[in-house]
Amino acid sequence: MTDAASLDGAGVMLAGRQVLSEVSLRLAPGEVLGVVGANGSGKTTLLRALLGIVRLSSGQARLAGHPVRELSEAQRASRAAYLPQDRRVGWNLPAWRVVALGAPTLAPERARDRAVSALARLGMAGLVERGVIDMSGGERARVLLARLLVTGAPLLVADEPAAGLDPDAQFQVMEILRSRADRGGAVIVSLHDLTLAARSCDRLAVLAGGRLLACAPPAAALTSDALRAAFGLEGRLVSSPFGDIVAARRGAWGASAGP
Repeated sequence: MTDAASLDGAGVMLAGRQVLSEVSLRLAPGEVLGVVGANGSGKTTLLRALLGIVRLSSGQARLAGHPVRELSEAQRASRAAYLPQDRRVGWNLPAWRVVALGAPTLAPERARDRAVSALARLGMAGLVERGVIDMSGGERARVLLARLLVTGAPLLVADEPAAGLDPDAQFQVMEILRSRADRGGAVIVSLHDLTLAARSCDRLAVLAGGRLLACAPPAAALTSDALRAAFGLEGRLVSSPFGDIVAARRGAWGASAGP
């Protein structure tokens, strides 16, 4: 089976600084891969490198088996869709119009129908005509996620899609992404909430200082050593009646970092 996406020995230099070093990973159709790490660990750079948004200084990125550097923008867009962290919207368009921008090749009426359906799935059925600038940050985040969903791309790349959402909405977002993978798509998503990541993802890529510490199922990736090295936490992944939970406290270097 062809990988949905892969990095082989990927390195990225930005402003003369090595921000990603020798990262190799693969993402299969039907899989949700979570990317976790402290702020500045390279999560966003990894996602952008995978899509060819940032240039690799070493190694190679592939989408559906094809080197990213050899693909046109249209070919990349047909293989992968991207939801960045930045949720700014320049125009106060109705929600459905913003979402429909994710399906530019569809006839206008069909694009609108798909947009309305995606918004309804995210609990936004009553807000399809509301201007996105008039929305709360959490509502706007769901509109932009709906735009990602309507693309129909086989690979969805989402950078912090659960940030700023209430707990129920966080679970809902990850369940929707999970359902896309269950239907044969592939999802790679960066997350800060380690418990949400452990419950929602098939594997976790743990980054520290631009290097890949682990890429494995959550129980194997979020070991005590990995939590200490990546986050400065003392803890472990434990089971509970409601699913796995990361039980942790600040470790020696985390506690010394100050407020």
